[in-house]
Order: sequence, then C-alpha cells, then structure tokens
Amino acid sequence: MSEQALYPYLCVADTARAIEFYRQVFGATELFRLVEPGGRIGHAEVDIDGTTLMLCDEFPELDIRRPDAGAGYSTTMHLHVDDADAVIARAVEAGATVLMAPADAFYGERSGVIRDPFGHRWNIGHSIEDITPAEMQRRYTAMMASPDTD
Repeated sequence: MSEQALYPYLCVADTARAIEFYRQVFGATELFRLVEPGGRIGHAEVDIDGTTLMLCDEFPELDIRRPDAGAGYSTTMHLHVDDADAVIARAVEAGATVLMAPADAFYGERSGVIRDPFGHRWNIGHSIEDITPAEMQRRYTAMMASPDTD
C-alpha cells in the first residue's frame, strides 16, 4: 500500500516554548517529543485540528537552523480557522507580531499575517465567500491594475 503525506517541519530556537505557543494560540495538542540528554529537542510533533506540525530545535552541526530575522521569508504557513481575528488576537497576546492586520481579501477570505515568536510567518484566515478560481483571477487582475497597488 502506498502512502504520501506532507508535513510542515519547523526549526525553532526553543521547541518546548513553541509547543506551548501553538497550544495556546492554535489549540495544538502535543503528540510526542524526542529529547537529547542535554535537553535539546530533536523532534516533536503536535496536532492542529487533524494536521501534524513537526518541530525541532536548531542543529547547526547539521545546518538545520531557525529563520534568520533579517533575511525575509521563504515560506508562509496558512492556517484556515473559524475566526481569524480571534486567533490573531490570541497570537499577539502570546507574543506574535502582526505583519498584516486582518482584512477582507479578494480571494474570499478575511485574513491577516503574523510572525510567531520563533520567526515563522503565518497567514491566518477564514472564509467569507465562495468564489471560483476565474472570479479570483478577475479580482486579482483588477487589484494589480489599480493605481493604489505598490
């Protein structure tokens, strides 16, 4: 039997603290963790509403490192929730930074963007309308043609 699955795997500066943040903000449940004798967490898994998120501390000797705050973002985690405003507010209370305040977007979601205390970028949104890909493209094209677009 063949199986294929995709699991986000984040390297953070303090996995134990990250697990607590994701529990408090996203309702994550810790599944397990593997801890070295010195205390460094080599691997941990949490469940966020049926999705597994994997985490680890830094391993510079293996070139596994947390995000570089000055280097921008190469990835964004998108978390679809029931109430984006409430989740973003909880995230800020727990130490996240708002990168983009929640707003209604052309693609049929109300969403905002945070940077968690570990340097990872999260787009948090909820549906406000069902639209087709063609309508989404039409709106995107109109938005990009607008003189207000920088």
